Amino acid sequence: MISSAHARTVANLAAASCLALLLGACGGGMSLPSFSSSQPAPEAEPGTAPEMPASIRADEIVGRWGLASFQNPADRARTEAAARAQCKNPYVIGAGSSGGVIMHLADQATPQELRLKGSPSGKNYIGPSGPTPGEQDREIVSFDGRVMITRFVDKDAATRYGNMVYVRCGPKA
Repeated sequence: MISSAHARTVANLAAASCLALLLGACGGGMSLPSFSSSQPAPEAEPGTAPEMPASIRADEIVGRWGLASFQNPADRARTEAAARAQCKNPYVIGAGSSGGVIMHLADQATPQELRLKGSPSGKNYIGPSGPTPGEQDREIVSFDGRVMITRFVDKDAATRYGNMVYVRCGPKA
């Protein structure tokens, strides 16, 4: 049998636990930090800046583009000429249904809608929703309306794809 002193201790602990649960469920009256539900929701993760608009609009890059890439900056002029020659088989950047652009992510066979995103440093990125710059984003290194050069943020993709050169096909839209 259980001694009456031991039974009394167990009953007291059970009563204290029930009281704590009831006070925690109340949420009003006493404000206990670990039981109160009136605490404000936490903000976004530290280090994640709110999404900023890009200085380049989506409609500025929608269209048909010749595409080529280079690793060595000395090859840029030759690569722009090679991209211009690709206009007979252009890469099409479409308009997305929610204000973005339809493009491929690195290593993805199916294009999807991506967003143009700005950053506090003034750089522009193209990528899925989320932190800027995200691992799947590409930085717009330069853009003058006729030639756009991008580079993937992910180091592995940047090494494999290099600097992507897009040259607008046909007259400027």
